[in-house]
Amino acid sequence: MLALADAIDWINGKIGRAAAWLCVAVVGIQFAVVVLRYLFGIGSIWLHESILYSHAAMFLLAAAWTLKNDGHVRVDLIYAAAGPRIKAVIDLCGALLLLIPFAAAILYFSLPYVARSWAIMEGSREASGLPLVFALKTLIPVFAVMLMLQGAAQAIRAAALLTGKAQV
Repeated sequence: MLALADAIDWINGKIGRAAAWLCVAVVGIQFAVVVLRYLFGIGSIWLHESILYSHAAMFLLAAAWTLKNDGHVRVDLIYAAAGPRIKAVIDLCGALLLLIPFAAAILYFSLPYVARSWAIMEGSREASGLPLVFALKTLIPVFAVMLMLQGAAQAIRAAALLTGKAQV
């Protein structure tokens, strides 16, 4: 089971690191928008939407990687001072009772939403906007699956520590 957790970590790590490069795209495109607008008086809905798409993709695709690296915001009243076994219990309960059900609900409710978008090949409401709203919406269930998998990896590691099959 630890090999499965390692595989999930590896996949989410690769996707997360790739998605982190979208931050560079957001900054670069935003810089281009500012230069075009204030130096040349040119506006572009396409460029503005590119920023939004890149920003959304960055957060949706890097969320599981952030969880893997313990980078999410957490209320640290007990966890910070707890020993490894208490942390493992918190991680296991958090993954099984909160994270995985929450991600499953996102997946369940997003699938019809994404399917409708694909059925009409939804594009931007703006005439010169990006015609890829359906692709952007597809990242919602992808996000949910990646988060569920990372939650499962977290639960596997916590259970292994609690049963003595893994060391701290």
